[in-house]
Amino acid sequence: MEALRAMVAANPADRFAHYALAMEYVQAGKLEEAVSEFRTLVTLDPNYSFAYFHCGQTLERLDRIDKAREVYRSGIEAAARTNDTHAQRELQEALDQLG
Repeated sequence: MEALRAMVAANPADRFAHYALAMEYVQAGKLEEAVSEFRTLVTLDPNYSFAYFHCGQTLERLDRIDKAREVYRSGIEAAARTNDTHAQRELQEALDQLG
């Protein structure tokens, strides 16, 4: 995790480093930190569909269901912009499961 933090610090625009750090935070149970990294990532690249998916899942784990819905909807829009039907389907399924 320290190496990823160093990568982010050295190159704040590195999308992969933010994604990898966010996923490490999820694995470590540092969910608020993960959400923060996912949000930074989609600010850097609003079309990074799977960041929305994993952010939504993390928000669900934090029992922030309304926020998760918002993130999934934004991700669906991002996936539509890039014609990523696979991501769009997965995001829609996640949203549908929330009811």
